[in-house]
Amino acid sequence: MVRTVRFHGLGGPEVLRLEEAGIGEPGPGELLIRVDAIGLNRAEVLFRSGRYIEPVREFPARLGAEAAGAVEAVGEGVAGFAVGDAVSVVPAFSMNDYAVYAERAIVPARAVLHRPEGLDAVGGAAVWMPYVTAYGALVDAGRLRAGDAVVVTAASSSVGLAAIQIANRVGAVPIATTRTAAKRDALLKAGAAEVVVTAEEDVAGRVAALTGGRGAEFVFDAVSGPGVSELLGALAPGGTLFVYGELSGREGLLPPLALLAGRSIRGYTLHEVTRDRESLARAEAFVASGLRSGAFAPVVDRVFGLAEIAEAHRYMEAGEQVGKIVVTVDH
Repeated sequence: MVRTVRFHGLGGPEVLRLEEAGIGEPGPGELLIRVDAIGLNRAEVLFRSGRYIEPVREFPARLGAEAAGAVEAVGEGVAGFAVGDAVSVVPAFSMNDYAVYAERAIVPARAVLHRPEGLDAVGGAAVWMPYVTAYGALVDAGRLRAGDAVVVTAASSSVGLAAIQIANRVGAVPIATTRTAAKRDALLKAGAAEVVVTAEEDVAGRVAALTGGRGAEFVFDAVSGPGVSELLGALAPGGTLFVYGELSGREGLLPPLALLAGRSIRGYTLHEVTRDRESLARAEAFVASGLRSGAFAPVVDRVFGLAEIAEAHRYMEAGEQVGKIVVTVDH
């Protein structure tokens, strides 16, 4: 039996319970991982509350798709891993099938990466989802190039900060947006070339001014909803708006044809990369090289203990963090 976070019905953070649950042994293609740290993601908030892209299949349900720890047992047919290996688990599976909010977790080996040397468990739980998400959209799909301008919404999130670092690494120009001026200095310190405060400034107008009138080649948007039209206005002709989240919680209408003409809107999810072996290998190489060079450094906002999981979810929902929220597990 291991301490495991479960919930017996949909709702707010208060539905989360730390309970004893059985775990068993890893089957073919699986690994048993001792979980030392867990990376929290918005997907878990949505899954817990019944607003995720897939519904909860049955109760009690479990949570979590990103963690770091060590291999404790290797299932049949798994190559490349041995007991004791320091590893990270990346989101590459349904939380109806596997979950990592626990002291130990069985996960598919295809969702496990060796942890780069020098990266501790907290860093190992904070790095892969943000960087692979931003890499997959901007570099792999978008072919972001030196000199391109990219508008990053929800820029103080872990994914937003990773996108800023990735843009800087390839020589692009990251323009961060934030609702209020409270996070402006933090975003500039994090590497944003410019910061647009959406409550005070016209995004399209400011981006046009910053880019000599041409607009941005890319928008990397976690918010979606009615604001998409304004973001399209910030794009250069031929530019692409990647929508990877729905933080607004509101539906948006199809933008006017005048804004769409010559521009693209593309939906994107992390699983496009993590569920394809070759794509994930390229992403791993890209991120690992950035970590080695010092170009990438995961930003951790706050660390909670496993018994504080409900409080950690409340903190995430408040939206005040700058960077990743991590939960550690004592053994």
